[in-house]
Amino acid sequence: LLVNRFQSKSKIPLMNGIDGEWGLAMRIDSLKPFPWNMTLGAIQDDSLLYEMGAAMAQECKTLGIHFNFAPVVDVNSNPKNPIINNRSFGENPFRVAQQSLAYMQGLQDGGVLACAKHFPGHGDTDADSHKTLPTINHSYERLDSIDLIPFKSLFDKGLGSVMVAHLHIPALDDTDS
Repeated sequence: LLVNRFQSKSKIPLMNGIDGEWGLAMRIDSLKPFPWNMTLGAIQDDSLLYEMGAAMAQECKTLGIHFNFAPVVDVNSNPKNPIINNRSFGENPFRVAQQSLAYMQGLQDGGVLACAKHFPGHGDTDADSHKTLPTINHSYERLDSIDLIPFKSLFDKGLGSVMVAHLHIPALDDTDS
């Protein structure tokens, strides 16, 4: 594996990460994928999400990966969102928080840092942030009552890392984009 070769050449231990929202199969074609978050959002038993996170952690550790850029904790509040939609657990911020927490705890209890994304919330955009800079014109109160709920929940429970979204949100920063 390249990871082992790179580690052997480095004078300091390397920290390796992967964007594996639905498992390492998202990037490595010889592995089986886990379901996307929208499918998982229908699960009523959150212990299954914990077990999935733990299984992903085991895959990561086997391959020398220390953190996973997951879970997506965006609330799917715009059905026309071209980039989040099926990557979200759903439209209920409290349920998204609960399911994201189970996934995060499975990863982190398995020894892999979780990375909640896309802070402060990418669920209500109508543009793909990989291609342009979407603007979210909600008030801070609206952000706080919907989008920030899952992030706050994970922060309170020891989230290892967070990925900041590439979004223009005037309520948080009125600098011209």
